[in-house]
Amino acid sequence: MFTFSISNIRAVLARGRADAAANGGFRIPYHGISSETEARAGLWLVGDEGVYVMSNGKLAEGQRPLVVHAEECDPKTNPDYWHCKRRHFGGDDGVEFIDAAELDTLIAAAPGATHLTVVMDDASMSLTLIRC
Repeated sequence: MFTFSISNIRAVLARGRADAAANGGFRIPYHGISSETEARAGLWLVGDEGVYVMSNGKLAEGQRPLVVHAEECDPKTNPDYWHCKRRHFGGDDGVEFIDAAELDTLIAAAPGATHLTVVMDDASMSLTLIRC
């Protein structure tokens, strides 16, 4: 399971939308697999050096996306981040897209929630809001 604060999720979504407005739209994670017409607001859940979400708005030259690590899987705060990533995301690097409209609806339906949890298995990913 990966946990992110709702305020950080909102910040990543806002940054992606601002980058898209300034730089011509949204990026897609799978060039050559996904069509550019499928590009839309959202965030990417990335398994790489830890697990993190990142904004998907197009970026200006040299600009970096906003990245927020999962509380359990941050290399800067958890020396066992690699084991956490491997156990809950898998051993390979990867990217999963999470639609902004769906996240906005989910967050609006639970105004008292403070955190988003993401649980993955071999065939699915589930998002749950919790109050900590």
